[in-house]
Amino acid sequence: MTRETPTWDAREYLKFERERTLPCRDLVARIELESAALIADLGCGPGNSTTVLAQRWPAAKVVGIDSSEEMLKTARKSSLPAEWLLADMREWNPGHPYDLVFSNAALQWVGNHQIELPRLFRFVGAGGAFAFQIPAGEGDWTRTIREVAEGPAWRGRFSESVLDLETHQLGFYYDLLSPLCRRIDLWETQYVHILSGPEGVVEWTKGTALRPMLDRLPEDGERASFLADYAAAITKAYPRRPDGKVLFPFLRRFVAAYR
Repeated sequence: MTRETPTWDAREYLKFERERTLPCRDLVARIELESAALIADLGCGPGNSTTVLAQRWPAAKVVGIDSSEEMLKTARKSSLPAEWLLADMREWNPGHPYDLVFSNAALQWVGNHQIELPRLFRFVGAGGAFAFQIPAGEGDWTRTIREVAEGPAWRGRFSESVLDLETHQLGFYYDLLSPLCRRIDLWETQYVHILSGPEGVVEWTKGTALRPMLDRLPEDGERASFLADYAAAITKAYPRRPDGKVLFPFLRRFVAAYR
């Protein structure tokens, strides 16, 4: 299934830079490559993941690839000596192999993993790795998005797939990639983020999962009304702790496949 490219807002995304970068750091720390000369960061966004890669392999040439000019505009403002490439990773077709093809929380926006992931693995050179992490797409926040979108006020306003995310169990990725690689590591981690309140969950999803839905509500008034309904539902799903904050569990899946 072909997915539309959402309109991204780097400032909205980076409101939770620490929380969004932590899984990237965890993945990079577990990739077993002592050296890398050429690294591709697919869906690099505003460059936070690219920075982590450059810190781990400072001698490498890192290419940050993203389909959003808004995100790359922010990335280019960094002092990172990386190459920034505006491209859809579904059409990315380099003419040479990479030591590491990497993606932090971006492949869920790419449809047809059955085809696309083996295609991306083909760009990994001998002794290299293909490593990525994606959100599991499970939790009260996804359930709440679907309930609000399918409620009487918004029913029929969105496509049949409310959340344009593709994510599978780890067994799917094992069966898909293990015949192609010499070794594969897979794991899950549930992060429990401490947010300022239910409004923090709303802001989090405004920067990621809600982007395609907000794009389909062109009028500012409609967007505000939808977000108000969503915020009311989130407040019920994520009650405040005694100190006013909320706990936001977020499950992520990790894969590192070696050629």
